[in-house]
Formats: sequence, structure tokens, C-alpha cells
Amino acid sequence: MSRRLVGLFVVPLAIMVASCAPQSSNNNDSSSSGGSSSATSCTPGSMPLKHKGQLTVATDSPVYPPWMLGNDPSNGKGYESAVAYAVAKQLGFSQDQVMWTKERFNNSYKPGPKDFDFFINQVSITPAREKAVDFSDGYYSAAQGVIARKDAPIANAKSISDLAKYRLGAQTGTTSLTAIRDVIKPDQQPLVFQDVNAAKHALENGQIDGFLTDVPSAYIIVATQITDGTLIGQFQPQTGQQEQFGMLFEKGSGLVPCVNKALATLKSDGTLAALDKRWLSDVANVPVLK
Repeated sequence: MSRRLVGLFVVPLAIMVASCAPQSSNNNDSSSSGGSSSATSCTPGSMPLKHKGQLTVATDSPVYPPWMLGNDPSNGKGYESAVAYAVAKQLGFSQDQVMWTKERFNNSYKPGPKDFDFFINQVSITPAREKAVDFSDGYYSAAQGVIARKDAPIANAKSISDLAKYRLGAQTGTTSLTAIRDVIKPDQQPLVFQDVNAAKHALENGQIDGFLTDVPSAYIIVATQITDGTLIGQFQPQTGQQEQFGMLFEKGSGLVPCVNKALATLKSDGTLAALDKRWLSDVANVPVLK
């Protein structure tokens, strides 16, 4: 989630996580994350859409590489933009039938009606969020990355416990912030920022020693935005459950089974793997913190 970085290009990424294509699901019915349990006809004319004949997709603003490029989700460039259009194609929509709208990340998972069909913006599927909204099956397997300055003592950290004595920060409402509080359990309360860009500036100004975001975003930030920054390592949740990004829907949305069916096809035919290779290239030099 997150994610935040101003930039117009993608460099090869180093990710020692499991393949971006998450654990596949061959279930073409409703996701266990929620959604209507009744059979839904998955054609543009019969699906429960916000606007007839149009798939309305929401994301935050601004958007950042490698998830979306050029601060333009509609150009199809970047992993999440490409995934959204691939799902739309499976559902029977042409590119010009996909309408993008803006929604703040922290507002996306609040209870209540939505003005979009689904929201895509590195939203981790969590039990707390599932109480208010529904999710698709996961389309990306995430890990937390820790960014610091190269010359700072924290850059020598080799384990999660090594991080506890430092001042850490993350974006509000993210699983990165949860990981600091529940996994790292630092000696002092973490600083909370409106977005990752604000956390980046806090790091540069010496307000924090390190901050957390998803590994692909962290790699891009270090490679293009922080001249003296380093990605010191990554780690998974300690529960043993792989963190997943999912598309977010209004609670009870009958569209969830259709999107899950589309995602299952994109996994089985290799499309998600191809998009991962194009936009989130595998490199193997991000240390794992244990």
C-alpha cells in the first residue's frame, strides 16, 4: 500500500517474495472474502454495475510506479493499471468502457455505499477491512520493505528485533503501520503519515530512522527518489499468512464472483505472471529480516 512515489519510469525491481501471482484459486464462485453468494451472470449487460455498460474503477490520487505510471491510471501502464484492464477484458469491457474515478485510500474501506465498481490501490485484504467491504481474491503477494538512509545505524539491521530501538514511520491506515506496531513492536510509538511521500521527506529530514511500505514501492523509492537511501530488508507477517492485495468492493457486491472468475483465468493462462515479469521484474538481492 503503499506505495507513494512521484516518478515516471520503472526500473527493474528486486523482490524476494513469492511470485507476484498469489496462491491461485480455481473457484469461480464467490470469494471467501465476501460478495454475493447467489449466481451472477458475468456479462456487461447483466452484471450489477454502478453505470450501465461501463466498468467504474477507482484508485487514489496521485498514483505511483510501479503500480501505475505517469500519474495516469487510464494509460494501462504499471502493474495495477494493466491488471485492471486485463480483468475488464475478461468481463467483456473494451478499454474505452473502463471509467476511472478518484477515491482516497483511507476512505475506500470505510462502511457504506461506493460510487465505484471496484477500487484498486495496493489494498491488503484484512479481517478488519472485510467487516466493512468485500474483496476479490488476491492478485499480488506482498511483503513489507524497510527503507533507511545508507549512513544510519539502522541500515545495519539484520533482524526484525534489530529495528525495535529505532524511530519508524508508515502511512496511516496501512498494513505497514500495523506491521510496525504488531510485528516490530518498537520502543517508541511510530510516526504516522498521510502518504509515503510524506514519510520519505521525514526520513530525509531526520525525523525518522526508517519507514515501511510494500517492497516494489520501496525499491523504486530507493532507486529513484532518495539519493542516500537503502532498502535494508523485507519481512512477511509473523502469522505465516501471505499478505495479499485485493480489489475492493462495496459490501455485498454481486460483482465479486465475476472478478474472481476473471482473476482465476488470468492466473491459469499466465497473464498475471506476464504482467508481473513486465512491471515487477524479479531480482534477488533484498535481504529477508527474521
